[in-house]
Amino acid sequence: MLWLLLLSSYLIGSIPTALIVGKLVYGIDIRDHGSKNPGATNTLRVLGKGSAIIVVLVDIGKGALAAYLPVYFNLDVEPLYFGLLAVVGHCFPIFAGFRGGKAIATTAGTLAVANFPLAVIAYVTFFLIIFITRYVFFGSISVGLSLLVYSFISPQQNFELIFLFFTLFLIYLHRSNIRNLILGIEPKINDKNLINDRIPPKNGNLKM
Repeated sequence: MLWLLLLSSYLIGSIPTALIVGKLVYGIDIRDHGSKNPGATNTLRVLGKGSAIIVVLVDIGKGALAAYLPVYFNLDVEPLYFGLLAVVGHCFPIFAGFRGGKAIATTAGTLAVANFPLAVIAYVTFFLIIFITRYVFFGSISVGLSLLVYSFISPQQNFELIFLFFTLFLIYLHRSNIRNLILGIEPKINDKNLINDRIPPKNGNLKM
């Protein structure tokens, strides 16, 4: 049962939400547009608010569902492990050639179920860093850093090693953003040129 649920967590995470929305509503592979990333931020950039809301909600739900599996089946196992497997599935989805997103929405769903106070800390930090820097990827990396710092200062948390690897994982996932920042071509969230990447839906829906 344990290994079946762990595998299920990965498969749940592997559902490529942004890719599905792009294909069904717009007839495109979102990995060929914008930042090339099939996640919520690039969905907003390329497909608009309506599609981005759908992607965010479903991706959050993937992490939440995976983290809830051991609770539902009364397993004495930390839900965080199941949720993080969904995060790995989201980033390296078997259903999309292992070309996935960058973990942030699915991590939010995982933490919301596994440890809600940690979710609040991580995502208050996420939005605060984006507000200060105007770079989404800085906010994304700060999620891992905030979890790591909190695990060191809180006597109730014993996830220091896990959150260290998770932070390094986030840095690896955002390596292209870091390279673009060094080259001076990484766009800020309020860059007006991003509107040029917007694609109209083929059926006229989701124009939010």
